[in-house]
Amino acid sequence: MATTALVPALLVLLGGGLLSQLLGHVIHLLARRSHSEPARLLAEAVPVGGWLLSAALAWRQLPLDLGGDQLLMAAAKLVLLVLLVRLANRVCTRAFRRWTERCPDEAVAAMLWSLAPMLRALIWCLGAVLYLQNIGVQMAAIWALLSAGGIGAGLALKQPVQEFFNYLTILLDRPFQTGQWIQVNGITARVERVGVRSTRLRNLSGEAVVMGNSLLTNAVVINCDELQQRRVVLRFALAAAAPPQALEQVPARVRQLVGAEPEACFERCHCLDVQGSSLLYELVYGLEGLDVQRHREVQQRITLGVNRLLQDLGLILAAN
Repeated sequence: MATTALVPALLVLLGGGLLSQLLGHVIHLLARRSHSEPARLLAEAVPVGGWLLSAALAWRQLPLDLGGDQLLMAAAKLVLLVLLVRLANRVCTRAFRRWTERCPDEAVAAMLWSLAPMLRALIWCLGAVLYLQNIGVQMAAIWALLSAGGIGAGLALKQPVQEFFNYLTILLDRPFQTGQWIQVNGITARVERVGVRSTRLRNLSGEAVVMGNSLLTNAVVINCDELQQRRVVLRFALAAAAPPQALEQVPARVRQLVGAEPEACFERCHCLDVQGSSLLYELVYGLEGLDVQRHREVQQRITLGVNRLLQDLGLILAAN
């Protein structure tokens, strides 16, 4: 009886193993012709999985009662599952990498690729759940335990998770990029690095400012580098008792002064109001380009030039 049952078991083992070897060889040839990476990975996994499955089926053909059939089948299923999960991980990881490489934004591509470990962990978790269900484990208690643990972990990691999603919001929405000047909460600073939890800034005086991503996403952020033209308003007051001829020359002379600057665009200069014993003037001009440092230099020259002009006209600045 044992010899009679041994022949079918050997046939199942050898037939299934050789068939898997042949199938793996065919898939390998197709992968070489098509240069398909997933097919090459499948060709490596098929022979191992085929021999393992054939050995498990051949064992069941033997009329042996050793009390370990279920344990052996569970071990065979576990090894087969590990092979399948590793194959799925390699295929998904390579496909995910190619997708991120097509992303034109390097920051977004780096952010997406940082999620690859989470993708691999998700595949392993799905594989573990399928294995436990396949071997007859009751999942109700496990789901309850995972739910309770998930609630506790969610409460403990609320702030880090919130900062991470704010990091994703900054990378995807892109209100600013590394190297740009921004104004937020009264601080003018250059963006040095956008991190997972916080963003590192460098203010005008040189100190490093570390600001949480949640604060940046909830605040009003002014991106100074995306201004096509910076609008400058300069107000000054002159004594009303000054000679009228000199006061009337101020708008025209200021216009000539601003027009001498190639990067400045004059808009207007008028006497707007009378405040007590002084006259209030308002000068408005624009600055072209995106260089903040250059804008400050031009603004300084115009301000000092206005002061020199008023002195040449014999006018005195008054308190406004």
